Amino acid sequence: MRHRAGSTTRHPWGDGSVDRVNGRELQKCAAARARELPASTLEFPFGPDFDVFKVRGKMFMFHAKVEGEPQVILKALPSDSMSLRAAHADITPGYHMNKQHWISLHPGGTLTAEMVDELVTESYRLVVAGLPKGQQPVE
Repeated sequence: MRHRAGSTTRHPWGDGSVDRVNGRELQKCAAARARELPASTLEFPFGPDFDVFKVRGKMFMFHAKVEGEPQVILKALPSDSMSLRAAHADITPGYHMNKQHWISLHPGGTLTAEMVDELVTESYRLVVAGLPKGQQPVE
């Protein structure tokens, strides 16, 4: 697991310890992972307050501040979305998006940096899978 600098809190879980992401660290963690993905771009189509990450022109993640709380909004399979929301109070239906296909991540709960990385990667993969074969980035 990668450990990121910033406002994370170390807590014992199971057989080791993990970093839980808090506040702005959630968005920083997600953005760092998104920048590592092939053909990922950062755009601002909704203005300077909304970081939108795309692959080949298709959005797979964006950041929003909702009532002062930084959130990360990601694409997810409907079945995964339901399971994630049932298991984590800090995962809710996607803010301003299709509630079946998008989820919002909230800071300060049980989300770890590793989980955020995995959810960003899965959102990216879902969008890439929907692209024509010739546009899919090679990994």
